[in-house]
Amino acid sequence: MIKSGNSIEHNIVMETDICIIGAGAAGIPMALEFEQTITKVLLLESGDFKEEKKTQDLYSGSVSNKAMHSPPDKYRQRRFGGSTTIWGGRCVPFDPIDFEKRSYIPHSGWPINVDDLADFYPKANSYLEAGYYCYDARNAFNPAPKPMFEGFSSSAFSTDGIERFSCPTDLGKRYRNCFAQSSNIDLLLNANVIAIELNNLGTEVDFLQVATLNGNAFKVKAKFYVLAMGGIETTRLMLVSNNIHKNGIANHNDILGRFYMCHIAGNVGRLKINGATNKVQHGYEISPEGIYCRRRIQLTAEKQKELGVSNMVARLHFPKITDPSHKSGILSGLFMAKNFVSYEYGKRLKDDEENTLKLKAKHFLNILTDPFNTFKFLLHWLTKRTLAERKFPSVILPNKSNQFSLEVHAEQIPNKNSRIYLTSEKDALNMPKINVDWQYLTEDVEAVKRTLKLFSEEIAKDEIGNFEFDADNLETELMRFGAYGGHHIGTTRMGDDPETSIVNKDCRVHGISNLYVASSSVFPTSSQANPTLTITAIALKLAAHIKTMK
Repeated sequence: MIKSGNSIEHNIVMETDICIIGAGAAGIPMALEFEQTITKVLLLESGDFKEEKKTQDLYSGSVSNKAMHSPPDKYRQRRFGGSTTIWGGRCVPFDPIDFEKRSYIPHSGWPINVDDLADFYPKANSYLEAGYYCYDARNAFNPAPKPMFEGFSSSAFSTDGIERFSCPTDLGKRYRNCFAQSSNIDLLLNANVIAIELNNLGTEVDFLQVATLNGNAFKVKAKFYVLAMGGIETTRLMLVSNNIHKNGIANHNDILGRFYMCHIAGNVGRLKINGATNKVQHGYEISPEGIYCRRRIQLTAEKQKELGVSNMVARLHFPKITDPSHKSGILSGLFMAKNFVSYEYGKRLKDDEENTLKLKAKHFLNILTDPFNTFKFLLHWLTKRTLAERKFPSVILPNKSNQFSLEVHAEQIPNKNSRIYLTSEKDALNMPKINVDWQYLTEDVEAVKRTLKLFSEEIAKDEIGNFEFDADNLETELMRFGAYGGHHIGTTRMGDDPETSIVNKDCRVHGISNLYVASSSVFPTSSQANPTLTITAIALKLAAHIKTMK
């Protein structure tokens, strides 16, 4: 059943078995795991089915360094479906090494390992509509595809790992009818949790304070409570809820909100592969079940340990879009349309704005002198992206020269000084807003540098080609746009020790018997991978755990 918080009787106490707060990549699949059971589930969502400005504004806040992090209301969507309403669809599982305690990465190590998620990753793949759970190109296709680089035989790097792409599936649209027709799961829209009230001992959640922007207020009482509000908002609510724990729930040791991570990302260097263009497989391949897949370059786990570097992948990418010297009508068309693409990609097209008029003239000339390829691309984009249900994931240019840059996507080393915290400014519900103080370490850049240097050596060994990058200016290139996108990780980290973590291996908040977190905020490390698939897998694991508690 679906209702609005505005329709609930004022000051009533609603009772349920499980209350999940947040209807996104974690909350929706987790709630559906209880469908057709005797368990009563209440899923609370702040927003409605569509984006509404007043609701979205509840995400507003500040950042310590605007050059390093986007405003908090970007990338996140406060509506049914959460940020799956705007995501790109990239699905990748974490690697076994990501869960390990690595001596060369401080604060690394999860209290679970990849095997603990083995039963939940395939189911998460299914919820996200990313096809079969197979992330090795040698097994995902039939027949097996050509190698990424013909003749490349490195023991240090793998090119067989793939990323799969969801439609991208908006979980709100995809599963809306499931909630409308459910007899035991209620979805309550326009319902903002403004406080978690603990009992007098601070050991159990007593009830939730819920409010609507229209002025209604009521309480929710449950046996189990799950925070599935994302890496920033989950922490904000826990910090605000200080009726018993004065520094915020479970924040006795000033850990809540710290170790905030995103990913280290940027386009760097110049890769030239020798020989014919058909020796390089750089675009998307379609799996037997019709899923767009793409291969990446990745340092093996053994070599990561040997070099003492964090995890990283690289994708083949085209030249810098903002520089019209590429002579590509397609890229210049993208530059000219920068105000009509998503925020994440749009801001990466607005470099060198001080030369706007001069740049526009050169880009326009590229379009005029390359009309056939530009039209062909636009037709492909219209049919395979704009009008298609399963959308072509990103821009791929014809490989005419075997020249590429590398799109780096690297793990960020956990850093206690990187954090989010409350400010004195209040939102429309009188809740303190947050400030994001994202920080990275020189070790983050150094790890990427060492990995790229080794790749340069490996690609030259068999005379496959050469890779060059400016090691002295690598930090500038990686930090040109600051933290990468909407990957909000690590603020309620998972661990066995309450002194250094917020939740345990079952995602239960330390010291609170009935409060759980299903979010990327519990990740102790960020991996090289986009977090969505693992967020969903963690939520499904939590659902299975709660079923054993009933």
